[in-house]
Amino acid sequence: MLQKTLTKSLVASAVLASLAGGLATNAHAAEGPEWSFSGYVKLDAMISDYGDGSAGSGTDKNIGRQFYIPSLTPVGGQGDDQVTDFHARQSRFFFDVKQQLENGEDISGRIEIDFLTVPSGDERITNSYAPRLRQAYLTYKNWMIGQAWSNFQDLSILPESVDFVGATDGMVFMRQPQVRYSSGAWSFSIENPETTVSLVDPVSGGVSRAATGEGIMPDFTAKYKGASGNLSYSVAGLVRQLAYDIDSDGSDETATGYGVTLGGKFAFDNGNDIRASFTAGSGIGRYLGLNTFNGAYVDQNNSLETLDVMGVTFAYRHNWTDKTRSNIVYSRGWADNTDNLEGSLATEFTQRIGFNVMHSVDKKLTFGGELSLAQRENESDQEGDLTRLQFMAMYSF
Repeated sequence: MLQKTLTKSLVASAVLASLAGGLATNAHAAEGPEWSFSGYVKLDAMISDYGDGSAGSGTDKNIGRQFYIPSLTPVGGQGDDQVTDFHARQSRFFFDVKQQLENGEDISGRIEIDFLTVPSGDERITNSYAPRLRQAYLTYKNWMIGQAWSNFQDLSILPESVDFVGATDGMVFMRQPQVRYSSGAWSFSIENPETTVSLVDPVSGGVSRAATGEGIMPDFTAKYKGASGNLSYSVAGLVRQLAYDIDSDGSDETATGYGVTLGGKFAFDNGNDIRASFTAGSGIGRYLGLNTFNGAYVDQNNSLETLDVMGVTFAYRHNWTDKTRSNIVYSRGWADNTDNLEGSLATEFTQRIGFNVMHSVDKKLTFGGELSLAQRENESDQEGDLTRLQFMAMYSF
């Protein structure tokens, strides 16, 4: 047991030292740092039927073949495309460190990595993929500083899903660098600004995306979390500046975005629960549905306008036994496309419904199967659907 603990400590120390760049380099601190690491190994196996377009292959493979991404469901295609994919890219590692400083205060840090979305690697021989940074933050007193889940998001409403997210379409889902202050039930943050803009081709109606970091103001969020009996809930607000140099003359045009999201989880006495959320706003763009909708668009008068969007999620979890349970999950996101977005190829809505069965042999070993149907429709009334049967095996440590 001692050897195992020592080995884990040495490995965690080595990785953190190389990644964190000396998160705790003061050898004369009152207490030495305590290191730990955890995570899980997960294999995903899925059969996908793209009803209205190609799933892509080789270097053009749809990244949505790794996990469900609403905006990537093909629409308007001829025939369908069935594909099978296996990967272990969601496997994840958490590296944690904590210690007491000379002033008597505690400080802690976390670095989190997995292997999803990164383009390097292929499936021809070794299926090797580079790690990507998910989170890297420190906590000190009431402060959290670094890259972490957005304060605008409520993690407690995430459903248990075989898919990476599950309730993707209508859910706020965002990690980014930020500075957050928490006090009691309240938390406030300033977060990294990034504007995504829809650009419409007046001839073809095609819509491209411009992602800019031209804004000077950070995104501002505030959240309140509360509980009453078996109900836990949160209310969060977002205000942000969107900026884009439309004429490429060095002068940005700006617009103000804002939004609100409400989330709740009700736990029944028998262990079942309901999780739901509602999100609405103008210019919130990339915060909703993995950036299915952009925050703003350039209208026919060459002005920057914010895009109104809404999203809902609902999930019910039912325990069949103490080791077996099921989840039914529904999610929908939609946009109010006006001006030159009307009649274009801009996405009007996406939605997904899924049902799964999860069985835990042990708290650390879970197997699951999930059947889902997803749909996307654009403003030109082109439709597409994705049917997916997915299995998983996950060992947590």
